[in-house]
Order: sequence, then structure tokens, then C-alpha cells
Amino acid sequence: MPQSTSRTVRDPLWQNVHLDASAAAVVDTPEFQRLRRVKQLGFAHLVYPGAVHNRFLHALGVYHLTGRAIEALGRKGHLDRLDDLSRKTIPEIKLAALLHDVGHYAFSHAMEELEPDAIPGHHEEVADQFLESPGIRAALDEQGAGAVQRIGDLIRGRSKHPLQGLISGSLDLDKIDYLRRDSLFCGVPYGAVDVDRLLDSLTLARESDGPLEVAVTEKGISALESLMFAKYQMFRNVYWHHAVRSATVAFRRLVEGALDAGLLLREDLAGPTDEELLNLLGARMEDASEPAVLRALLSALVDRRLPKRTIELLGDELPEGIAEWLPGRRDLVRRVEDRLAADRGLEAGTVFLDYPSNPRMLELRLLLVRRRGEVIRLTSEGEAGLIDLPRLGRSLHHTTRVLRVFTLEPAGRWDPEPLLELLALPEDVVEQRLESESSVYEA
Repeated sequence: MPQSTSRTVRDPLWQNVHLDASAAAVVDTPEFQRLRRVKQLGFAHLVYPGAVHNRFLHALGVYHLTGRAIEALGRKGHLDRLDDLSRKTIPEIKLAALLHDVGHYAFSHAMEELEPDAIPGHHEEVADQFLESPGIRAALDEQGAGAVQRIGDLIRGRSKHPLQGLISGSLDLDKIDYLRRDSLFCGVPYGAVDVDRLLDSLTLARESDGPLEVAVTEKGISALESLMFAKYQMFRNVYWHHAVRSATVAFRRLVEGALDAGLLLREDLAGPTDEELLNLLGARMEDASEPAVLRALLSALVDRRLPKRTIELLGDELPEGIAEWLPGRRDLVRRVEDRLAADRGLEAGTVFLDYPSNPRMLELRLLLVRRRGEVIRLTSEGEAGLIDLPRLGRSLHHTTRVLRVFTLEPAGRWDPEPLLELLALPEDVVEQRLESESSVYEA
């Protein structure tokens, strides 16, 4: 492959992003260039038209922030505490940051809402196959023997490198970039994070006899809170906006139906970009007698004729712990959806039940260095009088989640009580009821 040289890329968020020669070599590979055609926010552009930014830009931003964090640690002499091997492999930390999303599916996280067996793996697992591609492997081999494996371990959060926390963890810089970048392109004010303060508070510390790892000093607490609250605001107003969720559940059902009909194979899902996947589906539908609902779902996404809400219940209208089986039993959810459709005289595959979950949304597990030198572990329980936002995490997560039922064609408002009664049951009882002739709603 041609020799790459360092260069500067102009980024609308961080201004100048300086790529060293190794990073430039990675960026020049077809596998990395593919990220230009994978939208950062999946279907959010159907609500916020400016949200057409891509994983390519995001990856450059995380690379940039990782470089800034390493420089901040170096200026304070904290990197002197690393052993020789860890110091020698610091350049791999930046390359892992650059490549952390290289395995992303079309439409970003929407694909990962399918059943685990339906997809080749989480995007961080799929990254391994991209790291083994000839172009990226050639670029990374310049780092020395074992670099591909070490960078893969960093991306998947299983490295023992003291700087692993910059790539994966409560403070990983991925979060800072996507919150700031997503708010910029969506045109909303919710992603404010005190980046300079947070980076300036970084240090390295160990808990008791534990390993050395990324930590923050006490002066970074307010910046850490800004990061966590920005995440809450973006989930509430952007990522889980009702129309974004409507498009996402339609896409999910489309891909599930295409897999069931043999129009797509599991292996087809890792690799195509957004438009490539939709075009592939369209082309295969032309040559097959697929269920008509699949064609309707594809048209709904392409022409923005999104499913409509027929039930919408906010967190304060829902009991705690309702339908705890929902996130992990996609097969059962599909059966519930089709029973709801049958009860209302609608076609199977045209009703969608949505109750998004991300219990790690405000997760915190990070070392904190107190003013007097004491090192403590901040967790999701918070620290009384110091950082109490994590204590609010479960409540905020419950508030952010909204239970919705969408229908492909307008169907008016449904009484939510019969559905709530069903969702209050344990999953084995729900299965028994679905196997019986009893209806959720009378047609």
C-alpha cells in the first residue's frame, strides 16, 4: 500500500484534527472509508434533518480527544508511572480510539436491537473481522508484532493497559464526542459537556493493590456531572424521540422479516452501509414473492411514512419493573406484537411494541482521587455529598423510557389498560396466554 503521511483534517466540532502517519494509513483504507456512509445516529435525520453526520467524523473526533487526554497526562508527568511496555504502546491507544467503531452496522445501533443470534455480534466484536482486513492489518503491523490483537482488546474493553479507560469505560472519550457532535448536528442545546475541565482533571491511580488505571481528580466532579446529565438529556430528547423510535422499530421488523423470508442472511448484515443495505433489500424484493408488509416497511423508511403512535405512556404512568423481560426476549415481543395486530384486525408485522432500555445510560464506575490523596471508586451508588447524580440514575432512566405501540397505518388511540395487564405478567405466563385463544384486545 502507498506510504501515508501525517495530515490535518478540518472538523466542524474540534476544528483541526491532526493525524499522524499511522492514523492516516488507517483512514485511507476502504474499511475505514466505509464509515463515511454509516450515519452516526441511524434514523434521527428523519426528525432532525441536520443529523446526517457519520461514523467517520465521530471516529476522527474520538481519536482527537484521546490524543488530547494523553497529552494532558503527559504534561503532568502521569505517564512516567507507566511500565516500559505500556509507554511503548501508547500510540496504539490512539489507533484503538480511531478504530473503535469500524465494525458498526448500517444505521448504527438499530441493528443491535435484533435478537443476538440474528446478527454476527455486537459492533465491537464485528470490529475484529475488519481489523484482520489486509489494508488495516498492513497499517497496524507497523506498530509491531501483536498490535492488531492488542488494539482489538482495547476496543472490546479487555486490555490490561492502564489507559484502557480512555477507550472503554465510564469516562471513555467516545461518549464526550458523540454527545457534543450529536447535539451540534441535531441543532439542540442538550450535549453540553465541560470537556476542557474534564480532560484537565485526568490522572492515573490505583485502588489499594489494584492495577494502575485512568482516574479523575476531585476538581473534575462537576464536569463529570455535566457529562452524565448531557447523556440523560440527549436520550430523552433525541435518541429516544418518538419518531426516531418509530423508524427504528420499523427497521427492526423489516430486517427480522427479511431474515425470516430468506431475503437476507445473517452474514449479509456485517459490512453494508446504510444505503447499500436498503438497496440490497429493494433489489432482492424485486425477485421474490416476499410478504407485502416488508415492501410497505421499506417504503415507509425510504419515503418517511413512519408508523403512528396508538399508545404512549410516560415513565410516571408506568409501574416500576414492568415487563422486565422486554429487552431480552425479542422473540416474545414479536409474538405479542402479532397478537395485538390480530386482535385489532391488522396484518401481522404492522404493529410494533417499543419500550427502549439502556440501564447503563448513567452508569458510573471510575476511580476518584480526593484532595488529600485518598482514592475511592465511584459507582452507580454515588458518593453522598460528592456526586449524587448516579443515585438519581435509576429514576432518570425510568423517566426517559416511554412505552409506545406503533401501527404502520393510523389506527387511532387504544386503551392501554389491557396491554399493561399483559405486560405486568411474568414471561412464562405471557407465553401461556399467547398460546391460548384469549385476546389482549377484542377485535
